[in-house]
Amino acid sequence: MANDGFDFSPGAQIPIQGSGGQTVATNALASAAYRDSPVETILDANSEWHKSAVKAGSSKLFKSDYFKPNLGEAFARAVQERMLGGARKALIQSFGMDPQTVVEHCLSANNLRKARDTRLTLVTVVFGVLFLPGMLAWVIAFRIRDALNKSKDTAFRAVGTILLAAFGIGALVLMVKLPLDGLLALYVRGALVAPVIGWLIAKRIAETSAKDLRARWEGLLSGTGVIAKIPEAVPKNPNETAREALRQGLEKLSAEQQSNAVFYAGPKGVLGMGTRWGSWQLAEELTPKDPTKEIHQFRSWDLVRIIHDQLKMLERGPLNTGGFPKPDVKHWIVSPIGEGADSVTRPEGEDVATFQVKPHEIQRICNHQQFGSGDRHYLGVQFTLWDGQLVITMMITVTVLHETLRIEVTGHALGPVHGLFLSKPAAKTKTVNKTVRFWETRDIQLALVDAKEVVRLALRAPLTWYPPLLDYLGGKIALPEPFGLRHAWAAKPWNHRFMADDAMRAATPVLRAVHTAAMRVLAENGVDTERFDNRSMILSGLVQDPAPRKADVYDA
Repeated sequence: MANDGFDFSPGAQIPIQGSGGQTVATNALASAAYRDSPVETILDANSEWHKSAVKAGSSKLFKSDYFKPNLGEAFARAVQERMLGGARKALIQSFGMDPQTVVEHCLSANNLRKARDTRLTLVTVVFGVLFLPGMLAWVIAFRIRDALNKSKDTAFRAVGTILLAAFGIGALVLMVKLPLDGLLALYVRGALVAPVIGWLIAKRIAETSAKDLRARWEGLLSGTGVIAKIPEAVPKNPNETAREALRQGLEKLSAEQQSNAVFYAGPKGVLGMGTRWGSWQLAEELTPKDPTKEIHQFRSWDLVRIIHDQLKMLERGPLNTGGFPKPDVKHWIVSPIGEGADSVTRPEGEDVATFQVKPHEIQRICNHQQFGSGDRHYLGVQFTLWDGQLVITMMITVTVLHETLRIEVTGHALGPVHGLFLSKPAAKTKTVNKTVRFWETRDIQLALVDAKEVVRLALRAPLTWYPPLLDYLGGKIALPEPFGLRHAWAAKPWNHRFMADDAMRAATPVLRAVHTAAMRVLAENGVDTERFDNRSMILSGLVQDPAPRKADVYDA
């Protein structure tokens, strides 16, 4: 197939970091790979149409929070597997951002955690496995304390703390007055103290790693230029098949991002572009200006080509007032899918190369596939604003049925990344009552990594060599399908006043540019444009209606 097994890159290279003007959305999603928040917080970012899920571990024997991943661990693994997996499904384009950069940060975060887990595994083996009886005794003591701490009764929680303290005192007493001699006595004493020493070393390793990950999280959202380090994406010789596969996976991701094929999922709108909020149609009969002559024959593509050139001029205006940035004008092939479809199939065959539908096929679809089954042609003009937080897309389609020419302009808007991904790391604090003025409260700073987190990391560390086992024991994030990084966690732009204004202001100039180009083509081909002009003036008034609507939801 044209889309499989290709390699059109110049060779081994480190992928380029982030594209200009799209850094906020890209860095916000990339920061999720470094977060240490509870994994359930991803559910807060669910949109109206796209919902992530957190799947609990399937194991009943080892069902415990100690194997549960945090948000960064689960997000980085889920995104890496979905975007680079060998048997992955087709992806939805992520407009307004660079998905490759996000994937690179997921790979980098996973590498940092693997290095940390290697050190923790060594500590676990030396101070835990070699002194297994002592480690089991300490784990049981903490498990009893945790079980009692879950009680709503204050007395039970106090009992848990007292029992743990009593266990510690008992261990100290045995260290001094152990009724054994020889090597066995040394081993028992080591079994009592080695897990404590190992825990202290593991805590230091976990704190160092947590500070590093949080610094990268903070750096991405502050725009300080955090670079994803993935040396395994650069093969050093032809025999490094794993590195070569990863490099090709990143190249394939970039190629699919540039595809000119999109999917219309009913009320969900064009996947990746957002729902359709407005629609304006100019439809009138083609009649000759001179009744004694016939109109000159022209095709839809002839009209679309002129509209394309006119839209390219949108950045130019009579006044030096800023105005539109340079628009991205592109021909799209749109395929219809069901609203509840869980996957998409990209066009394949001799008319497709590296996910791009070839120009001659685009022209054929524009001229001939206007009624009945099959893909449709749309001309799109896209503006990426607010550093990638807002993507405005106006889609134009031209159809000719019998003697009626219809030019339809529709507006799509993809809102900002959910606020969850824009939150910076905060110190862990707890609000308590003051000792003397007990009616007042104060915030005390907690340890960045507590005892429970150290135990969780130490237990997960030896299993990181086989991630499916960790998924089985602790669970994972289930990504929404069809999956695309940008639209999966996009909020509505209408809640932001200036973003809403930008989306609605773009409609009028685009509509008038389309109509201007259309009138010129019609006049050049001997068509009476009087009725088209009247209809165009009516639409120019209607487009100024300030209220966006759910244009894809038909009240029928």
